[in-house]
Amino acid sequence: IASLVNAQTVSTLAGSGTRGNTDATGVDASFRNPNQIAVDTSGNVYVADYNNHSIRKITPAGIVTTYAGGGSYGSTDGPAASASFYYPSGVAVDGSGNVYVADGSNHKIRKISSAGTVTTLAGNGMAGDSNGTGSNASFNYPSAVAVDTLGNVYVADLGNKKKKKIT
Repeated sequence: IASLVNAQTVSTLAGSGTRGNTDATGVDASFRNPNQIAVDTSGNVYVADYNNHSIRKITPAGIVTTYAGGGSYGSTDGPAASASFYYPSGVAVDGSGNVYVADGSNHKIRKISSAGTVTTLAGNGMAGDSNGTGSNASFNYPSAVAVDTLGNVYVADLGNKKKKKIT
């Protein structure tokens, strides 16, 4: 009974519960298989929206917008609105507001700068298991990312059953 006194309240920040790709506020927004989430220092939540091939942003007020990716799969770098992803499954945010993405079916780790530009941080786009710099490295369905205070990015390389570090 003591644990019930200290129970936490659960509420829906965003999402209607119906599959879709709607930018809106709170329960009027929709996602299509949202995966890993990350929170920045301002309280914004970033969501890897797997089947929408995009990264979504939820403000502390519950306003959902498409942060990067157009909803169609691809592997295009550039401005966030015209960039594309292919089943992104993981996100992480560093202290400078850069967002890192485990872009699963592209076999890449992508970076969205705080200015809104998407670049490929590592991976050559082909499933593989090689260490190296930038496009000389390869992954096999990276599924999650984390970033430490020094800027190192850690990758759960699902298909290779390994954890990798990008310095």
